Amino acid sequence: MVLQAGRPLTEAEVVAVARDGAPVEISPASLDQLRAARVHVDEMAASATPVYGISTGFGALATRHIPTELRTQLQRSLVRSHAASSGGEVETEVVRGLMLLRLQTMTTGRTGVRSETASAYAAMLNAGITPVVREFGSLGCSGDLAPLAHAALAVMGEGDVRVDGVATTAADALAQAGIEPVVLAEKEGLALINGTDGMLAMLMLACTDLERLARTADLTAAMSLEALLGTDRVLADDLMSLRPQVGQALAASNMRRLLDGSLIVASHRGPQDARVQDAYSVRCAPQVAGGLRDTVAHARLIAAREAASAIDNPVLLPDGRLESNGNFHGAPLAYVLDFLAIPAADVASISERRTDRMLDAKRSHGLPAFLAHDPGVDSGLMIAQYTQAALVSELKRLAVPASVDSIPSSAMQEDHVSMGWSAGRKLRRAVDALTRVLAIELMTAARALDLRAPLTPAPATAAAVAALRATVAGVGPDRYLTPEIEAVVSLVRSGAVLDAAQAVTGPLE
Repeated sequence: MVLQAGRPLTEAEVVAVARDGAPVEISPASLDQLRAARVHVDEMAASATPVYGISTGFGALATRHIPTELRTQLQRSLVRSHAASSGGEVETEVVRGLMLLRLQTMTTGRTGVRSETASAYAAMLNAGITPVVREFGSLGCSGDLAPLAHAALAVMGEGDVRVDGVATTAADALAQAGIEPVVLAEKEGLALINGTDGMLAMLMLACTDLERLARTADLTAAMSLEALLGTDRVLADDLMSLRPQVGQALAASNMRRLLDGSLIVASHRGPQDARVQDAYSVRCAPQVAGGLRDTVAHARLIAAREAASAIDNPVLLPDGRLESNGNFHGAPLAYVLDFLAIPAADVASISERRTDRMLDAKRSHGLPAFLAHDPGVDSGLMIAQYTQAALVSELKRLAVPASVDSIPSSAMQEDHVSMGWSAGRKLRRAVDALTRVLAIELMTAARALDLRAPLTPAPATAAAVAALRATVAGVGPDRYLTPEIEAVVSLVRSGAVLDAAQAVTGPLE
């Protein structure tokens, strides 16, 4: 992938580099633009007039003019002092994502960094060198300061990194890769740490994952509808058109395609079905999963705008002026990171209700209690639902917003912060929990469909069951369930079970 000034990165490009290790190259024109912009910084550095970010201290210490001979130390000290995160290690894909997005901002020429500094970031990404960033340290204002500082520390040849998952020092990793450590010049310390790149990386990764999980939720809902002898009439296009919500219509269309040709659904269609309505968890599945889609669509709009931004403070304008600003405040990202956690929790909640219904002999329309081989002797999937319920409860807690919880810092200079990094961290946990909830519904619905034999499910849902059965056995005496749950989680996370269904339906929306 070639980084070009003026061309924002797409979500797919960020995911390709962050998650899949796609290589990065800076276009020659972008390198030329970096060099041209740097001339303005060098001129200000040579001036006797103090300029914030170039020849002064930072934040609440901005009143001190720093002499020329101390400015390299100034930049080095800034990065070292800000690389102060704590807690567990942040995932490799998040760190690679924030490095890539920071590098893209550098290529705009609005940060004033030198071309060799930008090239070092690209080289680290291509060499698979990932700085160790820890969980806590960003308040989502003045950028993701601590996380980005750890990346800057590594490019200086200091701190800890991982290469192919193996811990080592930045100095050794750079030497092994043939990358010269960077000695930061005026302005570069601030330019490397003053961005919303960690928040944006987590947002883009989450949108990709939630789009897949929305389609997976349509699949698990369709399987549960079949297993519970539900009606597909509520999914009709003419009913959806009465409420022109885009996400809802897409979800209903997906479920119709997934259920096409189901002999189970056909077996109780018509006068022989005495039930008037299915429970809300079955009947309203498209409305809930559709709401998730619409929320993702809004979040992607915000993410695309942020990806088109050049965030730094101070920022170098095209005419050579260096101006302070507040664009580093993460509020726009924090709000949508929080917003996404709400439908993630609700899609999980409705999924758990369908699972519970399939396990309850009084509400499952003929299925054995807990889908057990010999109810009473065997407990079946009883405790798998407990696990699902615990995850749903956790998701409800994760849906509480972080972005309203500002806390002042930096001697009251930074007296209102976004907490967007925290919103991103909890959204990642929410995405993982939703993945696990849908996996448990999937394995429950697959077992229930097996128990409906000799009636057969739709070709698409049958393909999903077959994909599951290649890894996880069906009905039988009780067995150790944790390995099976984790195997199904992997199938959902990778999209393998969704792909099996889509091999029949074509791509779902």
